[in-house]
Amino acid sequence: MQHRPISHYENFPVASWLCPPRLRAPIAAIYHFARAADDLADEGDANPIQRLADVQAYRTELEAACAKPASPTGRWPEVFIPLRHAVSTHALPAALLHALLDAFVQDIEKTRDGTGYADEAGLMDYCRRSANPVGRLLLHLYGVDDAQSLAWSDAICSALQLTNFWQDPSRDLPRGRCYFALDNCARWGLTLADLRNPAQAHRANGLIAECAASARQRMQSGAPLVHRVPGRAGWELRLVVQGGLRILDKVQALQGRVLHERPRLRAWDAPLLLWRAVWM
Repeated sequence: MQHRPISHYENFPVASWLCPPRLRAPIAAIYHFARAADDLADEGDANPIQRLADVQAYRTELEAACAKPASPTGRWPEVFIPLRHAVSTHALPAALLHALLDAFVQDIEKTRDGTGYADEAGLMDYCRRSANPVGRLLLHLYGVDDAQSLAWSDAICSALQLTNFWQDPSRDLPRGRCYFALDNCARWGLTLADLRNPAQAHRANGLIAECAASARQRMQSGAPLVHRVPGRAGWELRLVVQGGLRILDKVQALQGRVLHERPRLRAWDAPLLLWRAVWM
């Protein structure tokens, strides 16, 4: 299997120079773990049976990496040797890493079955496993573990996940993945098939604006976390939050066209992000 390098396009920084140097290696290890698992679930032309088998094999290697003593790595040494060191050195909670794999399994199964999310509660339950563990793992590394900070982190991570969904329907829908909750679609008089129907663009615009506004509210509700994360990492978090909010600006500006083109951050967005980050 070919894994994409860490330099592939991302809206949000990972293990950047703003992170404390001692934490760059474990943060990169967590990122590579999630990225490679995502590739197993989503990239290439494997069928669902093979994808599920690969994720299970990946989970077995995760269990070995978290065991005491850790067992030798197998198919993915470039992922699990650094992760094993991070788990050993920083006592990373294995349950959070397993939760990420649970989300990837859910993606494979929903794509296989052609099913979406009945309501927002189901979608948020998915975010609880697909996004929130990353924030909690990072807070663990930063030594931040109070209940309020964890709640803010969950809000930010879920908002970032939702932002990715509303940024990417032009990619997701053709691949059989839909993250628009079916009850929300119904309120706008839309079926999943209508989302790519130009005749329904005015209704799709309303749905997308509503989804983006909800993600923005969630992001802003978690924003106080930037004052709890210490040092340079807190400044990186400011930029992550502002990067997500800027993408939502672009989603709302494109309205229904986001179903056909993907908004993304550009170099000229950086001064605005920095300015907004300073005033958080």
